[in-house]
Amino acid sequence: MSLKRAVITGVGHYLPDYVLTNKELESYVDTDDEWIRSRTGISERRILKEPGKATSYMAEKASLEALEDAGADASDVDCIICATVTPDYLFPATAALVQKRIGANNAFAFDLSAACSGFLYALSTGSTMIESGRAKKVLVVGADMMSSILDFTDRTTCILFGDGGGAVLLEASDEYGIVDYVHNTEGDEACMLYQPAGGSIKPASEETVKNKEHFIRQDGRSVFKKATEGMADVSLEIMERNNLKAEDVAWLVPHQANERIIDATARRMGLSREKVMVNISHYGNTTAATIPLCLYDWKDQLKKGDNLILSAFGGGLTWGAIYLKWGK
Repeated sequence: MSLKRAVITGVGHYLPDYVLTNKELESYVDTDDEWIRSRTGISERRILKEPGKATSYMAEKASLEALEDAGADASDVDCIICATVTPDYLFPATAALVQKRIGANNAFAFDLSAACSGFLYALSTGSTMIESGRAKKVLVVGADMMSSILDFTDRTTCILFGDGGGAVLLEASDEYGIVDYVHNTEGDEACMLYQPAGGSIKPASEETVKNKEHFIRQDGRSVFKKATEGMADVSLEIMERNNLKAEDVAWLVPHQANERIIDATARRMGLSREKVMVNISHYGNTTAATIPLCLYDWKDQLKKGDNLILSAFGGGLTWGAIYLKWGK
């Protein structure tokens, strides 16, 4: 009996209407459009401003579109995995809210937290369920409302992130789908990239709110160096593990954190820029949503049998890569 692979049969997305430009950010912090673009590649990002709507709303919209794209019914979904670091609540899980709203009454649902690597971790987790035969349809979602944890007076972070959601449906295939993955973790005890308060080590208090400890903080230079090395190394590693040369790879689908990190990864793999999905200019870093948003934006250019390398680096510290054969 041959091993089944998990193939992507549907792709969906959601982006808020509000566009926050670099020009507008100049009124918040000491920065300018040229400074941001030259260092990150970002020109604008989307922000969810509608009252009462949060990460689950974007995840719900992306999930419904993925199901429609696959021609699947929500009642047939066996499992929903939502990668996010900005859940609506610590509990219930954002995935559980999505399960209820889309009518996936036969699915169990849970959240996965691995920051910018979250979608890749969730995708490989979903793929093992398909491969084992325990599930026939798994909905994998990456969604983050990063604006909810940004200090818009801190130019080291507020210029980088945006809000958005993406989703894919996984089903079984004999020929196409996820072939291999590599994941790595290095516990960030130095707190290079973290949210200081709100967890059990420092619960919310008047003091933590006053000190802005519920916002994301990062040591930009250290994270940039680690991310550049990590994404490039793991992308090359998965190519070598599967005997892939640059000409065998149709597309690199990188996490959209910084254009310079993306370029360094492509160079290490020997790929030209024409083979790299880059949309950071319009969306910024949407954390767990960047890779599925790329898949959505390029889905009409993908051909059955294309070799894709998905690669990411994020807080944790976490990083990894997935090799898949496109089968849609």
